[in-house]
Amino acid sequence: MPSYQFEALDPTGQVIRDVIDAPTEEEAHTTIRQMGYFVTKLNVKKSAADGTTGGRKTRKKTLAVGGGGLKALTTFTRQLSILQDAGLPILRSLQILEEQQKGGKLKNAIMDTCDHIESGDTLSEAMSKCPRMFDRLYINMIKAGEAGGALETILQRLADFKERAMSLRRKVIGAMIYPALVVCIATLIVVGIMIFIVPTFQEMFEEFELDLPVMTQLLIGISEAIFKLWFLIPLIPIGLFVFIILLRQFNYGKVGWDLFMLQIPIIGSLVEKNVMARTTRTLATLISSGVPILEALTICRDTAGNGMFERMYLKVSEGIREGDPIAVPLNDNCHAIFHPMALFFWLFFGTLPGMVVMIIPGVGMTTLGLMISGMGAVVGALMYLVKMRRRIVDSLIVNMVDVGEETGELDTMLYKVADQYDEEVRTVTDGLMAMIEPLMIVFLGGAVGFIVIALFLPLIQMMESLS
Repeated sequence: MPSYQFEALDPTGQVIRDVIDAPTEEEAHTTIRQMGYFVTKLNVKKSAADGTTGGRKTRKKTLAVGGGGLKALTTFTRQLSILQDAGLPILRSLQILEEQQKGGKLKNAIMDTCDHIESGDTLSEAMSKCPRMFDRLYINMIKAGEAGGALETILQRLADFKERAMSLRRKVIGAMIYPALVVCIATLIVVGIMIFIVPTFQEMFEEFELDLPVMTQLLIGISEAIFKLWFLIPLIPIGLFVFIILLRQFNYGKVGWDLFMLQIPIIGSLVEKNVMARTTRTLATLISSGVPILEALTICRDTAGNGMFERMYLKVSEGIREGDPIAVPLNDNCHAIFHPMALFFWLFFGTLPGMVVMIIPGVGMTTLGLMISGMGAVVGALMYLVKMRRRIVDSLIVNMVDVGEETGELDTMLYKVADQYDEEVRTVTDGLMAMIEPLMIVFLGGAVGFIVIALFLPLIQMMESLS
């Protein structure tokens, strides 16, 4: 006897999804009506051995190599909102998007979602079984849309949110690509000069037995260090990157590193504004979609990506549970805290230049490196003490949240805060880009000038002795 997957309305208007067994489709309709339901959709659900499921051919999943990034999910959300706004059933909409989607993680997630919906799950329940593709923010907004009967509106808001987040992310990443590329190319050029050109001049100077100036001796020492320890050039940044990744796996290390990042001049401001723009827009979108405030704050905490902001949102949630309005715990916990790991990072990066100088061979290099390390440690400690108690949330933002709670327009105020921070991120990014280019020119000019002067001083001395 075949099975039928049906969707119907009960006398109160509630949507009912279930499976029944009946010899024919007419018998299935009759049975459902006898149960007191009004049938809106009825499909044959055949077994997997018949090669179909719910009237569709069995689909094969593809190797999930790509196709699951923010851009693909944003496009999918926008297309799904358009199909829902056009009045198509959710299952049919997902089937259309599945057929259009290229192979990858998102396509496999859509296939699983369709299967779960055919088994009687709601859209939010089906998507919650694919957590690698649909996060808590996504699922809770879908759940709120289903509960309020405004799924197409929620999908539009979700698509707008994803598009703004993708635009902001693209802006920040684009600002970092140029300086990173220039630094890599400049490093390769300088290393090439040190390995292939400077040793040639060194041999010539030794043949003439010249008394080399201090600058030339320093240049030759740097060249010898790079020639012997060239593998440290990629190894040091890779090792630091791996160390930081492993350290951030622990909550203590994560808070310390994130607090250190927030205190770095210019970069810290960019990180702070980026996190605030993302979290306030997330909170505004969730509140306007009907998600409970505590659940919305929990989602904001999980999506912050910064240990200091995660701590702040946790304290805000605890304050709300105790009966306080959002503005009170937000204002009480918007200052940075003393953290030993943050101080460690300031001291470590302050002494790093001196440790690099110490590996350069030459008379007095060890002493010079120790002096530079000591000065760097003092400067790092002073920088940390100055920035230790700085605010990570402006008082103006706290006042706007307070006004939003008083007027019942918290989501509107949070949207305004997010827009303001988005604009500030763009301003800081543009300023950073405008500042990086002349700094790079000065750095490269200084490096090349140092090399040229250090090489030409002995040449001038040699020419004078020959004349």
